[in-house]
Amino acid sequence: MVPRVLYEPPSAFKAGYAEDYVIGEVNEKYKDQYRVWIVREQDGFYALAAICTHLGCTPRWLPAESKFKCPCHGSGYHKDGVNFEGPTPRPLERLKITFTDDGQILVDRNIKFLYEKQEWSKPDSFLKYG
Repeated sequence: MVPRVLYEPPSAFKAGYAEDYVIGEVNEKYKDQYRVWIVREQDGFYALAAICTHLGCTPRWLPAESKFKCPCHGSGYHKDGVNFEGPTPRPLERLKITFTDDGQILVDRNIKFLYEKQEWSKPDSFLKYG
């Protein structure tokens, strides 16, 4: 007999300190383990789910072209996650991103913000810094 338990990584994880990230870059450190990209901009951070909104594949970050490209059906997303090519029906999802009490970045994959519902303007969809 085997218990009916699904072993998955925790939904929330610490992603280091703000100083660990380079302004203007997409960080792929957590793409394989958590399917998350963390993007640092001049005024803060956002976390994108590395899941294509077409069929759930994992897109690739192409730094030379400054876009995410899904290898399955050709969907393309700008650096901010907005879709612009291929069959994808909507932008990538942003994830809750905050600071912990010890100053680290905390990403919660269970709390999602959808562009098409104007949720990217909600406080936890973008982490102001600097």
